[in-house]
Amino acid sequence: MRNVTVAATQMACDWDRAGNIARAERLVRDAKGRGAHIVLIQELFEAPYFCQDQYHPYFDLAAPFAGNPLIAHFAALAAELGVVLPLSYFERAGQSYFNSLAVIDADGRVLGNYRKSHIPDGPGYTEKFYFSPGDTGFRVWDTRAGRIGVGICWDQWFPECARAMALAGAEILFYPTAIGSEPHDSTLDSSGHWQRVMQGHAGANLMPLVASNRIGTEAGRNGTSITFYGSSFIADPTGAKVAEAGRGEETVLTATFDLDAVAHQRRSWGVFRDRRPDLYRSLLTLDGGVP
Repeated sequence: MRNVTVAATQMACDWDRAGNIARAERLVRDAKGRGAHIVLIQELFEAPYFCQDQYHPYFDLAAPFAGNPLIAHFAALAAELGVVLPLSYFERAGQSYFNSLAVIDADGRVLGNYRKSHIPDGPGYTEKFYFSPGDTGFRVWDTRAGRIGVGICWDQWFPECARAMALAGAEILFYPTAIGSEPHDSTLDSSGHWQRVMQGHAGANLMPLVASNRIGTEAGRNGTSITFYGSSFIADPTGAKVAEAGRGEETVLTATFDLDAVAHQRRSWGVFRDRRPDLYRSLLTLDGGVP
């Protein structure tokens, strides 16, 4: 038996960056008090979701991976509490900028960096203005609490991302995110769709999945706004939601999984045994043709 307790957090963010960091730290401490071994904070939590607008001064929010004060702060917290922290941040690397995530182990060691692979571009979510597509590939991380795979927001819509991490040996999937209303169409609500896609990743790969979203309404610079719909959740290896947050409250969710039992379940289903990579060449193309 190898029990691991995971936690998802959700909170509102504003332009008090120190306040956002303090709020996230408080939620991590709360999660630790509930027995969590791995705690997920939402995407780009240090500030409001600045990608709502194309505004050059927001590039000043970025900082390098090496010597990053946000990462250092949470590495110290991880070491103090003995928790694993996948930490989302805005990375500057030379002349490039990435939507990135540092994986911090439970002893405070920074295991490495992941750069968001899929970059969206739509009204209110103009990430291509700020971020280059990630060049790290999909990675998994051996932590004190288990082997984890981490994608970032738009990555969560792509089954290939989840499957690649599963094939690399991930035992739990984590997705920090920032998603809510659509500024161009107030009738659209993707919350259920968003959850079901990730529930499918959990079920298809027979592994738990944790998703953390933000809450609150954030105003843009040109009369628009986004209301983030929370709904953070934890799914079990069949894709069933075992914990779910509401749309508006700051909260911490936890769930415990026996990773040895999950591994047995995954082996028993045979979905990895029965894969046919020789038939999947069309997945290497954009148009479905065979290369």
